[in-house]
Amino acid sequence: MSDKTSNPLFDPKRRKAQTMLVHGGMERSQHGETSEAIFFNSGFVYPTSGGAEARFKGEEPGHIYSRFSNPTVEMFQQRAALLEGAEAARATATGMAAVTTAVMSQLRAGDHVVAARALFGGCRFVIETYMPRWGVESSLVDGRDPENFARAMKPNTKVVFVETPTNPTLELVDIKAVAEIAHAHGAVLIVDNVFATPVWQKPLELGADLVTYSATKHIDGQGRAMGGLILGRKELIEADVHTIIRQTGPSISPFNAWVLLKGLETLPLRVKAMTESAAKIADFLADHPKVDSISYPFHPSHPQYELAKRQMGAGSTLVAFTPKGSKQAAFALADALAVIAISNNLGDAKSIISHPATTTHQRFTPEEKIEMDITDGLLRLSVGLEDADDLIADLSFALEQV
Repeated sequence: MSDKTSNPLFDPKRRKAQTMLVHGGMERSQHGETSEAIFFNSGFVYPTSGGAEARFKGEEPGHIYSRFSNPTVEMFQQRAALLEGAEAARATATGMAAVTTAVMSQLRAGDHVVAARALFGGCRFVIETYMPRWGVESSLVDGRDPENFARAMKPNTKVVFVETPTNPTLELVDIKAVAEIAHAHGAVLIVDNVFATPVWQKPLELGADLVTYSATKHIDGQGRAMGGLILGRKELIEADVHTIIRQTGPSISPFNAWVLLKGLETLPLRVKAMTESAAKIADFLADHPKVDSISYPFHPSHPQYELAKRQMGAGSTLVAFTPKGSKQAAFALADALAVIAISNNLGDAKSIISHPATTTHQRFTPEEKIEMDITDGLLRLSVGLEDADDLIADLSFALEQV
């Protein structure tokens, strides 16, 4: 009888993504459970005082305290790293905790950070307002042209931060080109990949050093739990990133980690179905006489369509569009929808529409909104798992009310 360890698929690295998302990082207890266990405990016991000392020194493996690490959280981290193609990962309580931790872990007083100006409101706050409080300079540039990053680099630039596609206008940043610029200046490139998802874009393969996610979005995908992820090279994750989490405590709860772990099992299935519907909706909106403009990375009308085809596997699940008539028209359209809900979340199984100028980006001045191409008529649609024909019918009726 052959030993099952001789089977090539015993090695997780030989398994395809969907298989890893079901089995990756699995750590069964002595009970041999099929579904991953939830370890709710905050602390752990040691066989001896010497054993405790060795574990705190890092001389022996094992968990110490759930603020630092936890078996359920570790399974989530390992499974996410397998999907991303990352050497290591750390989970956080929210997506913004992931972004803040990733950025802060690489910066010190006197450093400089360059970021694309088209960012989610919270991310831009971290770069533009929060980091300067601690003696870190920041510069915001138009991320559509890599040369803008090159011109903004300084001798003390340590971090370049981008999100691509951007929230909410779905602009793109050339990850490979910006990575080359960052590395030529000795800086770390951090990419927020939440809109593309790890299914359609692999920033680490394109040269990024760290990748962040709001796992609250597509990874959970059902509006249940909050969480974040930071993934990348082992020396970055296990040094500064881990230290920040350990000492400041933006830790994810074991229960949320378990919910997100189960979400990973179906992530590609959900994202692919949602993307297929999003592409159909983008085509519908692009041809509608009451729609002024749309933005969808894989629609030929997108000004960075060729870049999207180079660095993304598909257009993902979000469509930005502007009905004719500015804010009044946008509100009338959203209020007339029966299936699509008004909310500020995204990546959910339920389709969601939001008006960025008055919600996620409301704190910005009119001039800043114009700079980011966030008009009063812009709507951001997160396409869910409903029937695509129903969603198109819902939008068609709503557009008649504009």
